[in-house]
Amino acid sequence: MMLISWNVTKRCNLYCEHCYRDSGPDASVEGQLNTEEGYRLIDQIHTAGFRLLIFSGGEPLIRDDLSDLIRYASDRGLRSAMGSNGTLLTADKARELKDAGLSGVAISIDSADPSSHNRFRNAADGWEKAVEGIRYAQQAGLKVQINMTLKEDNVDDFEQVAQLAEELSVSSLHPFFLVPTGRAVHIEEDALKHEHYFSVLRSVLKKQRDTEIEIKPTCAPQFMPLAKSMNIEMRYTRGCLAGVAYCSVLPDGDVHICPYLPVKVGNVRDMPFDEIWRDSSVFQDLRNFKKYEGACGSCSDIKTCGGCRARSFYYSGGNYLAEEPWCHKRPLKQNVREG
Repeated sequence: MMLISWNVTKRCNLYCEHCYRDSGPDASVEGQLNTEEGYRLIDQIHTAGFRLLIFSGGEPLIRDDLSDLIRYASDRGLRSAMGSNGTLLTADKARELKDAGLSGVAISIDSADPSSHNRFRNAADGWEKAVEGIRYAQQAGLKVQINMTLKEDNVDDFEQVAQLAEELSVSSLHPFFLVPTGRAVHIEEDALKHEHYFSVLRSVLKKQRDTEIEIKPTCAPQFMPLAKSMNIEMRYTRGCLAGVAYCSVLPDGDVHICPYLPVKVGNVRDMPFDEIWRDSSVFQDLRNFKKYEGACGSCSDIKTCGGCRARSFYYSGGNYLAEEPWCHKRPLKQNVREG
């Protein structure tokens, strides 16, 4: 299935340390796509063949027309989901979004310890309100996914977050391996690297054997060949979907390879999205695995893994076709940029 993330606003009620969009309470909303432009974008997303539209941000709940956009997408046959910090989700808003056609919501929980989560999110009661938001979503009949950003100082919390996910009866848990982009470049030293990256990835996959909740590592595409070697069944077909079956649209209509890879491919105000998706030379390069470089270009797992294009971009100094820097199939080179 092809999926797309639309960052409907850059504004957010929180100011998280790792925000890939550099969002916050003071972020400008000037120039963001208005409702009518949003409708046109949804039409073009449908024409391009996408079936899952993720409304994200910033914090999407800040937009007054969010329910209208979701309803329009639903009427066009698109399945809609939302990525949120959960703190603004009320019982009434959850029911409104469900009635509009929203199928599920991903809410971020970065630690089972409220104080740790709240420090990372710069929110005094962020954890408590996020958990409350999860319950409101479930009461409205929405599927709930927990997103957890994994980094050096919270990897030991993963088991506890998985336990919390079970206690809350959510449908899935997606641990996101930190990628240095947006404000996260300032905490690059906290990103998992080299053998520790793979050690944590193995531990995350092993947890799938002990729980009914679906666990899907994100921004860690090696999970696909690794899961196969560990005889762990996954319903996915590829690790990194960037440019192949996934991309993102920014609040102002810029199209990027993915939310974590700041390469502009076009703008939907200048060209219809479906034409950008079909004709862009950047996307065509990403779909031609023979153009991938280094260890990725010669890897037998290129079709199922792909290497993290965003991580390759950052650590190569701007080459989105470069090899994945932390892959165990790649010899360690001294010239890899670390920070």
